[in-house]
This record gives sequence, C-alpha cells and structure tokens, in this order.
Amino acid sequence: MERQQLPNSTLILIFGILSIIGCCCYGVLGIIFGIIALVMAKRATEIYNAQPESYTGYQNVKTGKILSIIGLVLSVIYVIFMIIALIIYGGFEGLQEIQEEFVREVQQNQ
Repeated sequence: MERQQLPNSTLILIFGILSIIGCCCYGVLGIIFGIIALVMAKRATEIYNAQPESYTGYQNVKTGKILSIIGLVLSVIYVIFMIIALIIYGGFEGLQEIQEEFVREVQQNQ
C-alpha cells in the first residue's frame, strides 16, 4: 500500500512559523496562527495515530506544533507586555480614554 502525505502537515508547519513571525504584530496574529496550527496538529495527530503506517509527513506536524506553541507563548507575553506598557504610560485614565474612543468609533461605524 502506498503511503500518502498526512493532511495539512505542510500547512501546520507554515502556520507554526507564521505564529512566531506574527508575535511581532502586537501578538494578535501570532495568537491566531498559533491556535489554528495547534487545532490542526491535534487533528492530524489523531489521524496519524489511527494508522501510522499509511501516512508520511508527521515530522512536519510535530515541528509545526512546537513552533506554534513557541509563537503562542511569545505572542501572549507580548500582549501582556503591551497592556502593562499602556497602563504605565497612560495610566488607567489613559486606558479608559482609549476604550471610550474605541466604543465611539464602533458606534459611529454601525
């Protein structure tokens, strides 16, 4: 029987890399790509564990999972750092002002 490529193994690796790169975009893209890669890796691991002799590309899944965990951790740390920096720089009043401005913009766009 011919071995086939594990579904989405390359995509999981790419999303893992993008999660590390995305941590530089205020952490939001890193969190998004990291979560997507972890969910896809869990599904691919289940498929592989059911019939390991039928699939190749599991190394990409493992590497992508590790990269997505690293990217997710870096992104969460970056988001926490940005929130702390906003509080220190603008104080709680500045944070409330930013929040009120955001609410006004959302209301105007509706």
